[in-house]
Amino acid sequence: MSRQDIAFVTGANRGIGYSIAKHLIASGIDVIGTYHSNEDEAKAAEAALDGESAKLRMLRLDIADHASFAAFAGQVETLLAREFGQQTLRYVVQNAGNIIHTRFDAATSEQLDNQYNIHFKGPYLLTVALLPLIRNGGRILNITSAATRFYLTDHGPYSAMKAATEVISLYMAKELGERGITVNAVAPGAVASDFGGGLVRDDATVNKSLAEITPLGRVGQPDDIGAAVRALLSDDMGWVNGQRIEVTGGQSL
Repeated sequence: MSRQDIAFVTGANRGIGYSIAKHLIASGIDVIGTYHSNEDEAKAAEAALDGESAKLRMLRLDIADHASFAAFAGQVETLLAREFGQQTLRYVVQNAGNIIHTRFDAATSEQLDNQYNIHFKGPYLLTVALLPLIRNGGRILNITSAATRFYLTDHGPYSAMKAATEVISLYMAKELGERGITVNAVAPGAVASDFGGGLVRDDATVNKSLAEITPLGRVGQPDDIGAAVRALLSDDMGWVNGQRIEVTGGQSL
């Protein structure tokens, strides 16, 4: 990875997204990150991760506000030129998200729309809006979930949207191949972060039960995912394309 490489990471202000930004910046990759509403947290992330070799710049984005994406892509283009003296991104990591815990037969129409807009339609259309800014030979990673492979209580609507993202990743890989752009899906397992209200991190019973079904004997940490993403975006992984890559420590084998 060379100094002129720039990554775009959604949800970079906390959790897995923050770790991804941290690992990329440590490798000399500048990062344009997004946050949803907590501007103070975004500014703190910038201050914490800015280094001598690379820096983080944050933009506000509502991944569910699809009508804003054309204007947002213009913001990214302006920031690329002003802050980095560049015209293109090399890496796009679609990470931002939430979860609504519910049984499939209890989910409301509004809850389904929320999960669809945030986990499928939003990343899908945002990637389309950013395509003119992604250089030929670039990389796209869609963060999905290991829960597309096995059952987790009250994860149905969330997991279904992540499964849809894994399918579209295959089509993206095929159809962007003519530009030399690779597309893969990275599926984390249980991670001790603030995702889902910090359930895995903060509830000792949940943490223990998930550690017990993971061969390595613990749940994941955000840095487990950040390091894996950095590795997958390295030049050594350029022949990996159209794949679903699980990063779970072997959870629920």
